[in-house]
Amino acid sequence: MIIGTAKESYRADEALLTTGPQKLWMGILLAGLVVLPFVFNTYWIYLACLVMINVIAATGLNVLTGFTGLVSLGHAAFMAVGAYTVAWLEKNTGLPLPVNLLAGGLLAAAVGALVGLPSLRIKGLYLAIATIAASFILHFIFIDWKSVTGGTAGLTLEPGRIFGFELVEYRHLYWLIMPVTLLMVTGAANLFRNRIGRAFIAIRDRDISAEVLGIPILRYKLLSFALASFYAGIAGGLWVLFFRVVTPESFPLVTSIFLLAAVIVGGMGTIIGGVIGAIFMTMVPELLRYVVDFLSPVIPNASLILSPVRTIVFGALIVGFLVFEPQGLAEIIQRIRRFFRVWPFRT
Repeated sequence: MIIGTAKESYRADEALLTTGPQKLWMGILLAGLVVLPFVFNTYWIYLACLVMINVIAATGLNVLTGFTGLVSLGHAAFMAVGAYTVAWLEKNTGLPLPVNLLAGGLLAAAVGALVGLPSLRIKGLYLAIATIAASFILHFIFIDWKSVTGGTAGLTLEPGRIFGFELVEYRHLYWLIMPVTLLMVTGAANLFRNRIGRAFIAIRDRDISAEVLGIPILRYKLLSFALASFYAGIAGGLWVLFFRVVTPESFPLVTSIFLLAAVIVGGMGTIIGGVIGAIFMTMVPELLRYVVDFLSPVIPNASLILSPVRTIVFGALIVGFLVFEPQGLAEIIQRIRRFFRVWPFRT
């Protein structure tokens, strides 16, 4: 196989999957996603749904931070906006579930665009602090707007319904969450093949040069915030349908840190990085749980002693990848692929 051969048609140039092995692995992945709920038990289906919700949220944050270069620590608050919107619409209207889910994403996008207004003047650490401030303001609204959010008690839902079918079990919700995740990730992958995505990348690399070239900086920064928040809103809407309850404490600051860690660990500025990072960071607590179960017979109160370890592990992973592999797991995978392209002829 010749690497880097010029494409022979526009269709070939526009294709997301350009090689036989890529199409094969994608086919295996899709087949695995279809078979998964029939093979695994309820616990693993629960984990698969949680992973996919985090994949959507991390992909949105990667659009903002990885591709546009705008740091946000308020992503969890946008998830909360989507969750509360879907919960309120499910409880008080007879609108179809897909419409409620879309409304949650759109309202989160509007809030995200509003929060993104300071990004024209500030960036980096100052922008991160501004997004934290916005998340505190939203948290205050969730607590005090009791007629809509239920205050500290939050909102509790009945099982969602789609096309007359009640989504009671995790197995049922899987068939809603999985297609939405595939649609959102595919949409993000295609975004950076057009002028909008390229404008995001230009702003990240050299925002002043991008403005000189005629790219309206404010418009595209707000669009990036809105798009990332839309992804967060969809993820939050799926989250509340999954857990059937949302309170002001459902999306704390540590959730934003978790999503940022997923983007950094997976690889900023790559779609696959956000996906891999979300999977990896979601499974880390499960690995820690197995460690706790293993140590429990040896160390009394092991679960209490190791309870803060999750946050410590997140921080250590962020620092470790920033120091030793800034491009994340995505770069490690690419390195392995490049190795096997020339193996066994590698010198």
